[in-house]
Amino acid sequence: MLLAALLLLLSSPKLLAEGRSICSNANIVYMQNSTYTSNLKSLAEALFARVTNSNSHSAHDTAGTDPDIVYGAVVCRGDTAPGTDCAYRLREVLDAAMNNSANSSCSSQKDITLFDDGYLVQLRFSYQDFISNFSNSQECTVRANLNPPPLGYVSEQFDSLVSRLMTKLTESMVMKTGRYETGQGWLTEKSQTVYGLVQCIADIPPNTCRTCLNSAITKREQMVKSGQMGGAILGMHCSFWYQTEVQFFAGKPLLSLNMPTPSKFWIWITLGSFSVVVSISWLLVHIWIKTERKRERARFELQLLSMAIQNVINLWRIEEGNSGFSLYDFSQIKEATGNFSSENKLGQGGFGPVYKGLLPGGLEVAVKRLASCSVQGLLEFKNEIQLIAKLQHKNLVKLLGCCIQGDQEKILVYEYMQNKSLDIFIFDINKGVQLNWSMRLHIIDGIAQGLLYLHKHSRLCVVHRDLKASNILLDSDMTPKISDFGMARIFSSNMTESNTTRIVGTHGYISPEYAFDGVCSIKSDVFSFGVLVLEIISGKRTTGFYPYDGKLYNLISYAWKLWKVGGWCQLVCRRIGENREAIERCIQVALLCVQESAEDRPSMDLVVSMLNSENVRLPKPKQPAYFFVRSNDLEASSCNINISITLAR
Repeated sequence: MLLAALLLLLSSPKLLAEGRSICSNANIVYMQNSTYTSNLKSLAEALFARVTNSNSHSAHDTAGTDPDIVYGAVVCRGDTAPGTDCAYRLREVLDAAMNNSANSSCSSQKDITLFDDGYLVQLRFSYQDFISNFSNSQECTVRANLNPPPLGYVSEQFDSLVSRLMTKLTESMVMKTGRYETGQGWLTEKSQTVYGLVQCIADIPPNTCRTCLNSAITKREQMVKSGQMGGAILGMHCSFWYQTEVQFFAGKPLLSLNMPTPSKFWIWITLGSFSVVVSISWLLVHIWIKTERKRERARFELQLLSMAIQNVINLWRIEEGNSGFSLYDFSQIKEATGNFSSENKLGQGGFGPVYKGLLPGGLEVAVKRLASCSVQGLLEFKNEIQLIAKLQHKNLVKLLGCCIQGDQEKILVYEYMQNKSLDIFIFDINKGVQLNWSMRLHIIDGIAQGLLYLHKHSRLCVVHRDLKASNILLDSDMTPKISDFGMARIFSSNMTESNTTRIVGTHGYISPEYAFDGVCSIKSDVFSFGVLVLEIISGKRTTGFYPYDGKLYNLISYAWKLWKVGGWCQLVCRRIGENREAIERCIQVALLCVQESAEDRPSMDLVVSMLNSENVRLPKPKQPAYFFVRSNDLEASSCNINISITLAR
């Protein structure tokens, strides 16, 4: 119920819905495994295939016969990539709805309309024929401004400009086969740009498209008069968007209305050049305005994200009675941490400091206080409270609750880990002595069990994407617990991998297919696990270089060279004792996990079996990924490759 409701409550950084449900108002109940459901799924697959094969933005059709006939239509916004990319976005939205339909009121509806977070795609399935008559019913009204302007702010000039821009876009668009048009208009009164986009479904007749949009534009006039400086009306057959200041669509505007002409611009520049002081002043003002606009846009995105987080908090508050997840008052957290005193500070995370706290009743907790000005930090906060609070396993750190106060304070409260993180022990000569081989093998197995739960046994398939030694916490019994799910990603049941344009993680732990091609899967976590096992066994960091045979090798290459010649004992950081066979087995499993090809790496269920059963025969590993070599003078040899991983590409 929580994730299904969030499909509309969590909006994009550009538009925010007015609380519209993804379910229609139909009252016809059907069973989850009914003929209607089967027809709906078959129709959806056919529509996705048609969008892909025709390299288009939309498709519609029917499936089945009465009384289980299904009418369906899908559409992606015209400025997004068509074909395969469009079909992928559509499938993500439908899969998310289907995966959560068991706990959603949508499971009792025969008329559903679905949108993605940014309103870039929409899908509708119904038992009623909304296709042949080009009905635009089930429209979704969207507003862009969080804080409406004061009464009387919206001028007649603004109203007139938006009307003329939308009309011009409509007349231009109906003559095009692509059936969408973008444009911009200049409001002289406020020195302000207004952006607009109109779209109809691909095969709608021009006159019908024009009539559909004119009807929507009439409703838009009421939006403007009520103080809406930006928004949209979304329907299956036609939709429009308009917004001020920030361009919300991809590419350059195709049409312009009342924009300042280049000649006026150069005249203004020429007049300004008469005085050096005036020219410099203009330049400084221009830079200041541009900077302020960027800051305003950043503040706008932070406000939207904060509201999305508040929606999640509200939903948690409804479910708090049986969720085991608590919502703390800021005063409680402040008192528990001694007003966030330096004595209670445990460390500094990527998005804020972590403090030790003591709640009433004697419960020790770890408190992560996120920086309020960080968009990425707020995304991590939202991801954690949506995801980790639903995961329960002895090898995952437990999120006890959170605290949110206004726009400034976003706090996560975890169970306290007395022995802090694994990296403190394995990379320190003195503290490393405390970890005997039984403990190390116990930690390796615990991490593997936690990953197996995330990949296979939890309610959702979760890829952690940032598994490393500092994200493994140890309790008083040295039991390992995987932490920090801010970068985690949820996979639906029928997805094995996903492409992303935003690469996250830590250098040295990221799999090659993810680093170079953006392909993320459960095998990405398997690679990170293999690197982590080598670090636990050797006490060496993956980012270092280590001597062998007159050259320097990174940790993966170093372990591989020793393994090939049977000298794996040199990799081990301490005396082996009676654990020789188990350690040798761990090294071989680790090398299998860091193979170049994801297909050659074992899944976590097989990893757990190989670690815990001597009856499981281990295959021989091939040369692993990132085989780096340096000469002893620290100059890179011909086979050295420098890799730079950034958070976005």
